[in-house]
Amino acid sequence: MNIASSFRLIATILWVGSFGFLVYAMLRSSQNKPIRRSGLTLVVAFIISLFFSMISMGMVFIEPQERGIVISAVSPLGYREQALQPGLQWIIPGLENVKRYPISKQSYTMSIAPSEGAYFGDDSITARTSDGQQIYVDASVIYSINPADVIKVHIEWQDRYSDGLVRPVARSVIRDAVSQFGVEEVYSSKREELTLMITENMIAKLAQNGLIMDQFLLRNITFSDEYAASVEQKQIAEQLAQQAKFVVEQKKQEAEQARQTAEGLADASVIRSKGEAEARLIQAEAEAKALLLIAEAVRDRPDLLTYQYITKLAPNIQTMLLPANSPFLFPLPEMNVTENQLPTTIIP
Repeated sequence: MNIASSFRLIATILWVGSFGFLVYAMLRSSQNKPIRRSGLTLVVAFIISLFFSMISMGMVFIEPQERGIVISAVSPLGYREQALQPGLQWIIPGLENVKRYPISKQSYTMSIAPSEGAYFGDDSITARTSDGQQIYVDASVIYSINPADVIKVHIEWQDRYSDGLVRPVARSVIRDAVSQFGVEEVYSSKREELTLMITENMIAKLAQNGLIMDQFLLRNITFSDEYAASVEQKQIAEQLAQQAKFVVEQKKQEAEQARQTAEGLADASVIRSKGEAEARLIQAEAEAKALLLIAEAVRDRPDLLTYQYITKLAPNIQTMLLPANSPFLFPLPEMNVTENQLPTTIIP
């Protein structure tokens, strides 16, 4: 409780006490028991009550978050040219009164939601984009009264600055700004640019009327049902296209993987073929060297070849045919002749 309120409370108590004492004195007089010097007491009580009332009426305490406009009957302008600053101030009782204005931040919201905006119901801003699409904008304006222009605001707007100034200016600026952008730009690539344009225009227009623009909030953008349906269909088409693109990429990757696998198999086959060829070459070279060694071995010892020939014969051979002009190459093995068997002969 500030000092001005304290004096008002004291003055009220004094007035109640004075009238109470007056009633009590009248009751005593009606009973022929008048109070001694009751008249003087009443006069003093009323004078003191009036004194405190005058002081309380002349005292004005201005809060830090407000400024006061003094409406004065003694001023030629009808008001004081300087607004009352925070603290205890004095005015002329009965001839002046104070109109208080807040200088703290205030918010004005226009929303499609019935209970969010300053007005109950759909209070969103209807606007058209540069390509003719109708959209609905939800927005909030955070502002304050310029302390240096409180008197100007009082003279021009009084307490109607919120509905009479902020609301129509915001709606007009938003519509003008939206009309310079396409519908896709509004909700995607240039939304920030749109917000900045609205903020700059709002700052300029409110400053001309004594208000300080603190922040503009573009809360939400809603589209017509027809455009929302077309956007949804477009998004579905884009998703299908992305899915098809993904399938194509997947097939490409599978084909590339198959190609690399085939290349690997081909490379492995080539390497295997080269290995087999090199193995055959090494084997052929070994066989050739072996033949050369055999040829050198039998060159001076022809009987060795005969020996190899004989060892290769089957063990049950008993008859051999030789050319007529060929001498015996080796002694025949001994053969056992049974009694029913004729001896083996060599037929030339």
